[in-house]
Formats: sequence, structure tokens, C-alpha cells
Amino acid sequence: MKRRTVHAAAALAAASALLLTACGGEDGKSSDNDKIAGADQGTEAPEKPAQPSGAPAADKPDGVDVSLPKDMNLVFDWDKPQNENEAAAMDDAANFFRAIYRGVDKRTAKDAAVTAYATREGLSYAQTQINAWIEGGWTAAGTLRHYDVTTRSAANGTSVEVAFCADSGKFFGKEIKTGKVLKTDPSIEDFDYYRIIMVKYPTGEGLWQASKVFVETKAAKCQ
Repeated sequence: MKRRTVHAAAALAAASALLLTACGGEDGKSSDNDKIAGADQGTEAPEKPAQPSGAPAADKPDGVDVSLPKDMNLVFDWDKPQNENEAAAMDDAANFFRAIYRGVDKRTAKDAAVTAYATREGLSYAQTQINAWIEGGWTAAGTLRHYDVTTRSAANGTSVEVAFCADSGKFFGKEIKTGKVLKTDPSIEDFDYYRIIMVKYPTGEGLWQASKVFVETKAAKCQ
């Protein structure tokens, strides 16, 4: 069970082979000179984040529970940028992915973490991914590594692009009914390149939400 595009989910469900992947059916590619896609979205108020949960403080950035089961390990091998906004946006991009897999674990696309760290197209993306896992009868197990991160701020000061690689070579689907881990052989399909457009929540204290998600699958540059 590896990464695939959302629009291929139905076919892959039959083969038990779906994992977190591209938004809107398109791969996102950019250069340092490109305008940040969706950067103008920061002028509108995002969806209101959910209320804090009762989880331990260590698992509650922004007061929201993003804890995951012990066999679901998301690693963010990132160096923080000096820019305060970019550092906060990068942290919450990681929380966005934790929120998605928490939804997978809890079997709901309406978990508080999802609505806290996602808005607009980012929220639709998260809910689509979670529902595909639920419909397939899967959860996840193993280690999903994120690395080679870069950040870019938009001129409006309320949008940041967080771009990074992801390696799912040691991260697999697991059947809910049987507990069977669906391991696969290493391949180029283990590597994806993400660009997440994070927007600042206007009334939150340092809270950033994913508003757009672009993915380049089979990303050779991430090998």
C-alpha cells in the first residue's frame, strides 16, 4: 500500500493500494521565482479551528490533540528557518499531516485536529484522504519521513509556502479487520514532493492552516 492519486482511489481500493497523495488531481511544480500559488488567500478568514481537547500538553500544539498511535510514526527531519512566521507555518504544516493520520486512526474526517490545521482546499484534501483510507478499511503503520524542507513567504505576510520531500518506503497500510500490514517493495513510488500553502489564522495566536496542497508523485529529486 503506497502513495497514489486521489482520483485513482476507487481502482486502488480493489487492490488494497492507497496512501496519502496528490490534491486536485494535479502535480505541483514551482521554482524559486514563481509566485506562491494561493498566496492571496490570506485576506479571508479561514475556517474556525476546533476547541482544545483533553490530551496531554506534549501532544497539544495550539491546544489541539495531534497524538498518534505508537506504530504510526511521522518524522519531520526539518531545520527551522529564522523567520518567525515561516517557522510557525512549517510547524503547523507538520501538524496538518499529523491531523490527517490522526483522522485515519480515529476513523473520522471530522476530528478536531483536521479542522484546526486545514481550511478551504486543504480541508477538502485532508477529508478526501481520510475518507479514502476509511472506505478501504485501512489504517497505517510504520515510519513516514519528511525532509529537505524549504519555506517562502508571500508579500502579504499572511501566507507561507512550505515545500518538502516525503519518503514512505517504511510506511504501510494495515487492514483494520485482520491487522495485516500491507508491505511493498521499495520503488520510486515511495517518494513525493509536497508544496503546502499555509495561511495565518487571523484571530489565532500563531496558528497556521493548510489552504492548498500540491504534490509531485514519483519524485526522483527526493531519492
